[in-house]
This record gives sequence, structure tokens and C-alpha cells, in this order.
Amino acid sequence: MDKIKMITPLVEIDGDEMTRIIWKQIKDILLEPFIDLNTDYYDLGLPNRDKTDDQVTTDAANAIKKYGVGVKCATITPNDQRMNEYHLKKMWKSPNGTIRAILDGTVFRTPIVIDKIKPVVKNWTKPITIARHAYGDVYRGTEFRIPGEGKAELLYTAKDGTQMRETIYDFECPGVLQGTYNKDTSIESFAHSCFQFALGRKEDLWFSCKDTISKKYDGTFKAIFERIYNESYKSAFEDAGITYFYTLIDDAVARVIRSEGGFIWACKNYDGDVMSDMISTAFGSLAMMTSVLVSPDGNYEYEAAHGTVTRHYYRYLKGEETSTNPVATIFAWTGALKKNGEKDQNTELVGFAGKLEQAVISTLEAGYCTKDLSNLYEGLTPMSLSTTAFLEKIRENL
Repeated sequence: MDKIKMITPLVEIDGDEMTRIIWKQIKDILLEPFIDLNTDYYDLGLPNRDKTDDQVTTDAANAIKKYGVGVKCATITPNDQRMNEYHLKKMWKSPNGTIRAILDGTVFRTPIVIDKIKPVVKNWTKPITIARHAYGDVYRGTEFRIPGEGKAELLYTAKDGTQMRETIYDFECPGVLQGTYNKDTSIESFAHSCFQFALGRKEDLWFSCKDTISKKYDGTFKAIFERIYNESYKSAFEDAGITYFYTLIDDAVARVIRSEGGFIWACKNYDGDVMSDMISTAFGSLAMMTSVLVSPDGNYEYEAAHGTVTRHYYRYLKGEETSTNPVATIFAWTGALKKNGEKDQNTELVGFAGKLEQAVISTLEAGYCTKDLSNLYEGLTPMSLSTTAFLEKIRENL
């Protein structure tokens, strides 16, 4: 049959380790036999990021701004061990942090739910979506290792030369210091995205942080959300029969565990990172969660919400067969293809992406899965497959 044509290129961002291997398998087995893929390709594997002094990451983000839609493989954020392992020039910052800083916006993460796998939290009957702010905080922070005694200060110099200065701590011994920041404009975009997403889904919106301790920093998030809700969304929420409320993050955690699900939980950048991993694991697996970054100017970046599966990669290098779950990476591709097709009014491409998602779900519902899910099924005995065999089974159903 003729392959489905694409009009506008899709920004393809390759990654690291096991997910890089799976990335190619998904293209070979599920995509390229059916689609004449038109992509603008960027290699964000750690060796190439080091070779280009991380310029490739900035180029990839700007390409998404140019074409409107990108799909990204999982990547390594190096630590000391990785720096030595890959012989890096420096400890490059998180590529996700760099891309999100350029695109701004909000990351929405929702579990992929199948009937045969019930959440660990038994009263969760509906998916919980994490809305994660995608700008600033620790991901763009500046850090010092303090060598010994000395005074650490927080200093702001205004454009007119006036200054604000505050002592952070008088160190009497070695320690660590970190400066983080955010911007009102980005927090406002985050709030608008969350309110609009909640209205589109007709689901309640919760927002949580820790303004009792971080009175200025987190207090600003809380105040901006309240102002924007009251000015722009309160009546629409009431008409839709949904609610918005703020609570402290520790209270929110308790409420989430007691809830039945079916709402959107907005979190600051780091909180959203941690809580989305908790939610996805409780619903089944880190590899069973969709993730999309939505920027204020209508750009989209789809990705898997998990890491590069290093342990499986080391086994793969030894020639061992692995059973790594590719579902989140498949759904990153289908989400991006769907959005690309919607923007170009390419109904064939949109239809294919939907059918591929249905094929994944029906394969899982029939009991064919990867090892991470094999002990979670209720009502049938599943068959655990290797990654390649699982992808081939999806193709058979497709």
C-alpha cells in the first residue's frame, strides 16, 4: 500500500541508551512501514551533546519553535559518574530543562490505563493528570560548593543600580549553596495553561506548593494562580461544574491518596517531576504515562516521562535480550504524529496515530506485555515478551 505522506516536518530528537535502541525499533517496526516519515533530526545522545558543546539541544528546541511539533527520546542528565563514563568536557545541564526553558509552558502527564491492570491505590478509579511547570527552579539553578568559612549573600542589582541584599548564611564550615529563580510571565503562562486544560477536560484543578515556608517564592505562584482564576476563569469553571482550589503540597499528597482520581494536579517544576513518577508507578509503570509540553505560543513537544533504562542498556550491550516497556515512547510518537496531522489537516496521519494507540491497548488487554507489567494483571495470566516481540505483536494487531 502507499505510505502516508507528511506535509510539515516533525522535529525528531534522539536520545540515549536503551531508549535510543527502542526509538529505532519503533520506527523500523511500527512507523516507517506505514508512514513516509518527514522529520528534522537532532541527535541529543550524550556524546553528540558533548561534541557540540550542547548547542544541538538549543538547536532542537528552536526547531520545535519553527515547525510547531517535536517528539523526544529520553536523555541522560550527567552526574559525576556519567562525566567519567562518557569522558565529558563538563557536566551538561538537563536537556529537558534547556528545551523547556526555551519553549516555556507546561508539561501534562497522564497515565495510560488498561482494564486488566488496577492501580495500587485501590480507590483510584480515574486517571490523575500531573500539570508540571516547565520553567526555572532547580533545573536552571546556579550552584556553588562552599569550600570553607565565609558569608553567602543574595544580591539583586536593578537596572538603575539600586540593590537588594540579604545574607543567606555565615558558613563556619564547608557546605553547598544553590540559587533558583522563576518569572511572573512564566508562572502566568503556567496558570493559563492549567485552567484551559482543566476546562477542556472538564476536570477539577488542584494547585499545591509550600507558601507557608517559601513565603515570597511559592507565595508568588499561589497569588498569581488566584488572581488569574478570579479574573479570567471563575465563571467558566462554575458553568462547567468544576472547581479550582489551592492547598499545601503535603496536604495535597494526603488528599490525592484518598481521592478517586479524575482531576488535574498542578505542581511546580520539581514537585511535578517527583509526583508524576509516583502517579505513573501507582497506576502500573513509569513506562505507562503520556507526557507533552505545551508552550504558550502553541508549540508541542511529546516525550516519554521516564529515563534511559540504563540497567537494561548494559544488559543489551552484553548481548542479552531485554523486556523494556516501549509504550510511553510509542505514545510520544503517536501524540506528535496526531498533533502534526491536526496542524496540517492530514486526516490520514491522525487516523493512523489513533489506530496505533488502539493496537497498543488491545495488545496489552489481551495479556501480551513486557516484564514490568507481568505481575500486575488481574483476571488473566499475561505473557511476558521481549521488547522486540512485544513491538511485533503490536504490529500484528495494527
